[in-house]
Amino acid sequence: MAEIITVSTQHREELVDITDEVRTVVQNSGVVDGLVSVYVQGATAAIMIQENWDESVQTDVVQLLQQMIPRGVWLHDHQDGNGDAHLKAGLVGPSESVPVVEGKPGLSTWQNIFLCEFDGPRAARKIVCTVLASS
Repeated sequence: MAEIITVSTQHREELVDITDEVRTVVQNSGVVDGLVSVYVQGATAAIMIQENWDESVQTDVVQLLQQMIPRGVWLHDHQDGNGDAHLKAGLVGPSESVPVVEGKPGLSTWQNIFLCEFDGPRAARKIVCTVLASS
């Protein structure tokens, strides 16, 4: 079973918590034990599992990537000014796989699933959630 979640972003770079949306997809699938794949469509966004309790962690992630991969110094910037966004998305990666345990994403207390926006704001980022049942 697959479903697309659509998320709008507000800033050029931000982490958006999509855990509740993924949880709803898993519940609607009826899968009790298995796997949910969370995959963002687009070359300038990523998916990350990160701490959900303290928002400073999300800010730290964005700031770390800004320091590691600065804006405006890449060859691709001559095309459309977002070379850093492509590199950040490639480094973090477009997807995460999360076990489904007893009908819910198998995340720990401190883990949530985040859309990482590196080239926003965007009216619609599409995230494909594919839920697979274990045999």
